[in-house]
Amino acid sequence: MIVVDTNVFVGACMGTGASALIIRKCLSRELTAAMGSALLLEYEDVMSRNSLFQGCRLDASERDELLDIFLAQCRWVKTYFSWRPNLRDEGDNHVLELAVASGASHIVTWNTRDFAAMELRFPMLRVATPPQLLKELSS
Repeated sequence: MIVVDTNVFVGACMGTGASALIIRKCLSRELTAAMGSALLLEYEDVMSRNSLFQGCRLDASERDELLDIFLAQCRWVKTYFSWRPNLRDEGDNHVLELAVASGASHIVTWNTRDFAAMELRFPMLRVATPPQLLKELSS
């Protein structure tokens, strides 16, 4: 189980190789992504920012369809506990909480720095960029 940060999904829409491969592995069920209500709201917010997708290979309806297909493959997890304060950026705490609640092995993000200064540590959870996770999976 992994948690896919929104920046990885945006990267997949933009055609970034490693991000696209992570999402492809989720769609083919080689990887299972956890999803929760707070992360879904963040995905919807980010996907509605048309200016973010300048030069995107997918148009808005294709991005929406990709998101729907991705969400259908995710395992939905309820988060019952808050582990706060934990991260400097309050907006990232829900990602960490979803990872802990789902028993995820990884948070996959391009913003690993955002998770480096956790006050609470969870030994079973690693934070990795898409290329780092792909390298781990191929080992």
